[in-house]
Order: sequence, then C-alpha cells, then structure tokens
Amino acid sequence: MLPWKRLFGPLATLLLAATVTVTPAVAATPTAVPAAAAVSSGWNDYACKPSAAHPRPVVLVHGTFANSVDNWLGLAPYLVNRGYCVFSLDYGQLPGIPVLNGLGPIDASAAQLATYVDKVLAATGAPKADLVGHSQGGMMPRYYLKFLGGAAKVNALVGIAPSNRGTTLLGLTKLLEYFPGAADLLTEKTPALADQIVGSPFLTKLNAGGDTVPGVRYTVISTRYDEIVTPYRSQFLTGPDVRNVLIQDLCAVDVSEHATLGLVDRIAFHEVVNALDPARATPTTCASVLG
Repeated sequence: MLPWKRLFGPLATLLLAATVTVTPAVAATPTAVPAAAAVSSGWNDYACKPSAAHPRPVVLVHGTFANSVDNWLGLAPYLVNRGYCVFSLDYGQLPGIPVLNGLGPIDASAAQLATYVDKVLAATGAPKADLVGHSQGGMMPRYYLKFLGGAAKVNALVGIAPSNRGTTLLGLTKLLEYFPGAADLLTEKTPALADQIVGSPFLTKLNAGGDTVPGVRYTVISTRYDEIVTPYRSQFLTGPDVRNVLIQDLCAVDVSEHATLGLVDRIAFHEVVNALDPARATPTTCASVLG
C-alpha cells in the first residue's frame, strides 16, 4: 500500500474529530438508532433463547464514530445464521451528535455496557455473555471486566483491531503538542478520542497491573495494515487465557485494514466464531471467506 494511502484513514479520522470538536452542538435531541431496527435482520431479538450448542448470548460493542447497527451489518447476520443469540448496544453518545456514537468518556461507556449486559442476561436467562468488539469496542469492555464486576458475567472477550494501548495514528497524535489548547479541546468535546491516545490517564489506569482478569478468555484479531490503531502490535494482550491473532498469519493475501477487518472480513468473522466456540474450532484459512 502506498504511504499516502496509508495516511488517508488517520487524516480522515483527525479531520472528522476536528469537525466534531469545533462544530457547535445543535439544540435538537440526538436521534439514536433504535435497537428494534436490527430485529428484522435477526439480532437484538429479546425473545431469542441460547441453545445448548451456543449457550451464551453474544453482545457486539461498536467502535468510535459507529453505532449498534452500521458496525455490525456483516458480523451480526453471520453469527445469527450460525445459531447465536446476538445483541448490540449504542454507547458513548454526546448531545447534539446523532448516529455517531462512542465519543463519550470511556469509563462512562463501560458503565453503559454493564447495564446492557445485565439486560441481555435477564432477557435470555443465561448466566454469562460473550463480548465481541471492534476498535474502541474491543478495548472498552476490559474496563468493565476489570473495574465494574464484568468478569463474573462474561465468558470471553474478542477484540477486533482493539485500541488496547491507544494509538499514535501513525505518529499524528504527536502533532497535538504543537497546537496549544488542541489536546484540551479534544478532551472536552470528544473524550473518547483523548482517552485513546497513547499514554492517556484512562489507558494508564486500564493497563496497570496486567491486561487480563481471571476467568475470562481473551482473543485479539489484528491486521498488519491497520492505519488507525498503530502500531498494530500494540493491540495484543499478554496474560493467561490470551490468544493474539494476526489475520495475515491465517491468510497472507488478506489486505483488510482497520475498518474492513470488523465490517466485512469473513476470514476474521470465522476466527471470531472459533474464539466463541473453541471446542468446535476449525482452521481459519483464505478459504474461510467462502464459509
């Protein structure tokens, strides 16, 4: 991939962040994407009862600037078609910003996840859930597991391109120091972006004392072509019950970058299913795109 093409994604992200931070909030109430919108596609069906083959509901956790529907138009039906009860939440909403979620303080978003998991467990009758998240959504649940009692309610966390140690955006975050007040503006207007910068107070707290908590299985699925969470190896976790997967080790010709890995990559989807049901796992190869 040409260098300028690799820079396009991070530049677009920073431009979008700048637009959000300098645009005044409108007075209208934000229009949230209703959970019921996804029911027709087979997920967010609160009448779904987990089967003996798949005894835990799967909660999908979207990324920054995403929402509970758009982030999962590929993976949610993929899981439903394989017999899973699948649910997705919206979190991190900011006043005056519709549809684009995952922007609020990440510790507050983790509390929203805690409430949502309780709702799913109550509806399904399952004692535990499995979590699958993309980008921020693969990292934020670790706060829930570590500080909000989530470890007692979660069997596995699968992170697709998760921002576990934040990002440098190919070094672009270092430019903040040359723009007085920019970091403060970012923190005030889009806290989740500030929380995901390498070395932020949030990430320092999250990663202190170890990456994992006992009793939860962790899987990280990454791509070497990630242009958003960089360097890509910063996504990997250490500790017991951790499996770190580089998608190119499974299929060398997979050229997915940050967004496509979570949105459309069926090779990654196959590996998600393996992580959810390791007892029935089958080898993930380039041919998994046809599965």
